[in-house]
Amino acid sequence: MTADLAGRRALVTGGAGGIGGAVAVALARAGADVALTYLSHDPAPVVAQIEALGRRASAHQLDARHSWDVDAAVAAAADALGGLDVLVNNVGGLVDRRPVARTDDAHWHHVMDLNLSSVFYVTRAALGLLPDGGRIVTISSQAAASGGGSGGVPYATAKAAVEGFTRGLARELGPRRITVNAVAPGFVGGTPFHAAHTPEPAQRAAVAATPLGRAGEPEDVAAAVVHLASDGAAFVTGVVLDVNGGAWFR
Repeated sequence: MTADLAGRRALVTGGAGGIGGAVAVALARAGADVALTYLSHDPAPVVAQIEALGRRASAHQLDARHSWDVDAAVAAAADALGGLDVLVNNVGGLVDRRPVARTDDAHWHHVMDLNLSSVFYVTRAALGLLPDGGRIVTISSQAAASGGGSGGVPYATAKAAVEGFTRGLARELGPRRITVNAVAPGFVGGTPFHAAHTPEPAQRAAVAATPLGRAGEPEDVAAAVVHLASDGAAFVTGVVLDVNGGAWFR
C-alpha cells in the first residue's frame, strides 16, 4: 500500500535538517502539508523543498526544552496549517559524551529535557489539537535498547524513557484511535548527530557491524515515519520500529 497523506497536516519538531528534514519532505511528498520547528538550523531549504512539492509549509522557532515556548509554537503551527493530524517528535541529541562519574546535574537535566521532556511537552500541547484517528510518531534510538555508545548513558536512558512513554500513551489514547509509535534508528550517516559526536573510525565500525553493509540514511527513517502516519498503519500502536539494517535485534 502506498502511503497517501493527502489533506493531512503534520508537525515535525526539529525539522530543519538531518532526519527531521528528511521526515518533513517525505511527509510532503506523500501529500501532507507540513509545519516544522527549528532552533538554530536554517529551515528555509526544507521549507523550499516542501513548497516545491506543492504543499503548504511553515517554520517556527522553538526551544522544546521549555514548555511555555512549546505551547505557543504548537498552537502557531496548527494555526498556520488550519489544524493538525500528525505529530512527529524529532527533537533530540546526545549533547556530549561523558562517563557517568563526570556527568554533573546540569548535563543530566540538559539531555533529559532535550530528549524526553521535549516529547512530553510537545505531545501534551498537541493532544487538544489532534483529531480522533490522529497519529503520533516519536524518534527514539537504537541506544534505548543497546545502551548506546561510550559516554552516552544519559542519552540512552532518555530514549528508553521515550519508548516507555510511547507505550503508555498508546494505551491512553487507544479509545480515540490515535496511534502512538516510535522509530528507533541505528547508525545514520551524514547527519549532524554523528558528525559532532562519533569519530570516523567508530562510524566505519558501525557500518562494518551492520548486516546490510551500509549506513542508514535519513530517508530510511523518514519512510518508516510516513508508513506509521498512514492509513496502512491504522492498527499499529505502541510499537517501536527499529531501522538499523540488522545491527541490533530486540
